[in-house]
Amino acid sequence: MGICIGLEKAFDCAQEINIYNQGECSTYGCGEPVFNSVLNGFKEMIDGAHEMPAFGVSINNLTMEARSEGLWVEFAFDKTYESNGMPYEKLLIEVRQGYQGFNINRYNSQYGYDGRCFYYDLVNKNMDKFYNILINI
Repeated sequence: MGICIGLEKAFDCAQEINIYNQGECSTYGCGEPVFNSVLNGFKEMIDGAHEMPAFGVSINNLTMEARSEGLWVEFAFDKTYESNGMPYEKLLIEVRQGYQGFNINRYNSQYGYDGRCFYYDLVNKNMDKFYNILINI
């Protein structure tokens, strides 16, 4: 059982942000300028978004394979958190231009990325601005 927290507030508790670009990982710790820029850009993007049931589930092997291509951001925590009854230690998101909603894959050390996801509908917005923040780091 993890620390219960609303999903939109959980991102503020991240201790690291990992950015995967074509499988290459860059890690930024809490308080670093890049960490703050990414977190602020993400929070701006989800401002006004609707959390909804996810369209599917994550399968660890497929998620790890997919993460080796494209642009992904991962929020890593130093504790287990729980939102809507679903625990996680990391949250992984694929970032693509034009996307108006996205799945949030949950990671925990027992199952990896296997299991139900969260989903955000960006409501009349898309990921373009956040994508540009990440791609220009």
